[in-house]
Amino acid sequence: MNTTIFSDFLLPATLVVITFGVGLSITAKDIRNIVFEPKNIIIGVLSQMIILPIFAFLIALLTGLDPEYSVGLVIIAVCPGGITSNLVNFMIRANVALSVSITIISGIITTVTIPLIVSLALIVFVQEHTRIEMPILNAILQIFLLTIIPATAGILVRAWKTGFAEKLVNPLRIILPVFLLTIYAGVIFLGDEASRVEAGRFVYLIPFTFALNILSTFAGFFIPRIFAISKRNCYTIAVEVGLQNSALAIFVGGTLLDNYKMALAGVVYGSFSFFTTWLFGFLAKKYL
Repeated sequence: MNTTIFSDFLLPATLVVITFGVGLSITAKDIRNIVFEPKNIIIGVLSQMIILPIFAFLIALLTGLDPEYSVGLVIIAVCPGGITSNLVNFMIRANVALSVSITIISGIITTVTIPLIVSLALIVFVQEHTRIEMPILNAILQIFLLTIIPATAGILVRAWKTGFAEKLVNPLRIILPVFLLTIYAGVIFLGDEASRVEAGRFVYLIPFTFALNILSTFAGFFIPRIFAISKRNCYTIAVEVGLQNSALAIFVGGTLLDNYKMALAGVVYGSFSFFTTWLFGFLAKKYL
């Protein structure tokens, strides 16, 4: 099967199904809590917008990481959480309504912040004044089609057919991750780009991308605690902050900047971050 079928058709369809399934777990009470306790969203969004870029710049500057890889690390940091972070929170029975809300809001904000911070990284690390332009309208449309509409549909089905939705939720916690990972495998292993990933470069980037993932996840958990946010919301925010949209990072580095080394950081990050973030969320829920 051609990789274009996976990336252009099956992957978006899969993301819609996942977001619909996630929406089935959101109740009217969850929505009310989001509306009347906006502090949780504010802390989550600010943690993602501020902490991650700081960590990325510090890791790159303190370790002497290759300049182009440094820009790639910053690109990962400024990307929002994606549907995968919603899925992880769904799997660990976190506050899914909060997770989806942070994803949507940060997704819209980053259409503006990505060009600004990535341009700064280009100046700092490669002394290059390159102006990048995000396809803002397209990004917002994608958020609307892949997140808002299917999540809302799931919420409405939950409200109208509560019993039916409740029967689906637990099986979906197993089915949806398998579904997503199968499609991702098709995109990765059937794509021509897979042959370009050199083992040496891949291994070289693992410590830096892993450090960003782990530091941001821990910060996403413990910083909200300073503001007396509940434990459940803390590990929800930790997943949102720790799991960035690697597909968007690859797009910014590989397509907008046309730089393979910058895009490779996103490839490496995306290869493990789903699993490490899920593991942290699972352990934080039980032991922290």
